[in-house]
Amino acid sequence: MQAGRKSCWRQLQASFFRLLCLIPTGFPVRSVDMQRATDNITIRQGDTAIIRCYVDDKVSKVAWLNRSNIIFAGQDKWSLDPRVDLVTKGQLEYSLRIQKVDVYDEGSYTCSIQTKQQPKTSQVYLIVQVPANIYKVSEDIIVNEGSNVTLSCLASGRPDPAINWRLLNPSAEPLDGEEYLDIIGIMRNQAGRYECKASNDVATPDVKYVNVVVNYPPAIKKTQSSETQVGRMGTLQCDATAVPTPEFEWYRDEKRLSNAQGINIQILGTTTILMLANVTEEDYGNYTCVASNRLGVQNASLFLYRLHIFSTLCLLWVMKWAVASITVWQSIAQHNHKMSPYTTCTLSSFMSLDRLKLI
Repeated sequence: MQAGRKSCWRQLQASFFRLLCLIPTGFPVRSVDMQRATDNITIRQGDTAIIRCYVDDKVSKVAWLNRSNIIFAGQDKWSLDPRVDLVTKGQLEYSLRIQKVDVYDEGSYTCSIQTKQQPKTSQVYLIVQVPANIYKVSEDIIVNEGSNVTLSCLASGRPDPAINWRLLNPSAEPLDGEEYLDIIGIMRNQAGRYECKASNDVATPDVKYVNVVVNYPPAIKKTQSSETQVGRMGTLQCDATAVPTPEFEWYRDEKRLSNAQGINIQILGTTTILMLANVTEEDYGNYTCVASNRLGVQNASLFLYRLHIFSTLCLLWVMKWAVASITVWQSIAQHNHKMSPYTTCTLSSFMSLDRLKLI
């Protein structure tokens, strides 16, 4: 029964089309402007499309069809789609308007007319473009340095969108990759925020982001020893880089140090500071800074030196006379009774005054 109804409907449409095109009636309406018999109209999804058809008073019948389906016959609407209506400004226009265009509206539309001489048609192909849309992108990830990483970014659109990747570091240069970005043996400097951009020039590009964290073992980048007088505060500093953030420990010989009387250990992110209040003779010597996380351990040696008064006097002497080497005799050494009467102060380089050695 259902198949019979569909067949009957198709026959009715075909019969109407034949009557429309082949049987003239004495009632003049309009005729098509045939200067642009075939054309393409490109429209963005969601916009309103107006398919133009211009006529004159030599026409007896006029209709709009889509894929052999009648939309309008004269002023009578055959389509049940509420988005579709006619634009008839005066008696010279018989245009079809489709609101909120979607991809299933794409196709061929025919303005068919019947004149006293012969039937004519004006055909327009409606192309529906869809803005780029990223519908799936990788989640934020945490990996160990040296791992292979693949980031995905899947997008749809009409026409098919182009996909580009960037690592949003200061340079933000484009990366080689489309839907899938492969990173072989990822390094710590490749950590950061990755941008996936999908564009097809229909609308503003769609952009999504993936955060990549790269774990790596500690590396101690900077240490700062100290020269301190007896009775003053001694400060040692150790800086390390690591992901996850490193844990720090301080040792004196084999003994681990902790916050106690006269000792204060501070940890500020990737920096640790060991402060020794009221330094004594026993405090001078070698200290070890240890940085660790679950990927590894690294340590470094630092020194707490004794600062002698005569060293400052020697430095002032060198700066005053600007000579490469100065010998300070017993009269200068008397400021420190522990020094030999033949103590000599030398400047290791005349061009650099940053290091003074006692020999």
